[in-house]
Amino acid sequence: MAVKEYLLEKMSRGTIHLALLDPDKQSPADAGAIAARMKAAGTDAIMIGGSTGVTSENLGATARAIREASGLPTIHFPGGPRELSPEVDSIFFMSMVNSRDPFWIIRAQAGAAAYIKKLGVETISLGYIIVEPGMRVGEVGNADPVKRGETDKAVGYALASEMLGMDLVYLEAGSGADAPVPPEMIAAVKKAIGVPLIVGGGIRTPEAAEAARKAGADAIVTGTFIECCSDGLLLKSVVDASKGA
Repeated sequence: MAVKEYLLEKMSRGTIHLALLDPDKQSPADAGAIAARMKAAGTDAIMIGGSTGVTSENLGATARAIREASGLPTIHFPGGPRELSPEVDSIFFMSMVNSRDPFWIIRAQAGAAAYIKKLGVETISLGYIIVEPGMRVGEVGNADPVKRGETDKAVGYALASEMLGMDLVYLEAGSGADAPVPPEMIAAVKKAIGVPLIVGGGIRTPEAAEAARKAGADAIVTGTFIECCSDGLLLKSVVDASKGA
């Protein structure tokens, strides 16, 4: 089953949880161990990526380790066009739609498209919307972050992404954000669009995960939290809250 089909089938039955691992923050072996722990906690797939420090080599090695340790689908969450690998199962082929720099909106994608096709990696198109504070990904992508009170602006970017043919929309507060995307914004965007909505950044507690799920998120992403937390029960509580289990 293709990863896109797998995700859509899972989301048709309720909110899913995606774990995000940065190859620059741990060894492939450690990433594999975390992936196995997250599979036991109930996560549905593993995203692999980071804003800086990711290479084709550490991306590929991390994807192999995750596959061997967990068997979960891997989704490359790219930070740029030079970090590609045939070892991943799929790639979020995404546009940072509120970047000030055309490179992150379409030029990077155009530069990488032919090579991705040659690799034969499944692509899943995604409209990527940076929400305040945005953190490192907002800085690297030269984003014009949607302010936390600018719900109408978030809705506009999300609708434009859908109308441009994106498979998914992603509201991103940024890894390590001190607050997640506001539930009111999640709810408004979900009401406006007909494609699945992913929400990530700043989700570190069951309460935050539950709030995002109840607001309408189809997929909830946690990254920094799972890389730092070795408490299996706490990890499971966040995954369970994400999925309403």
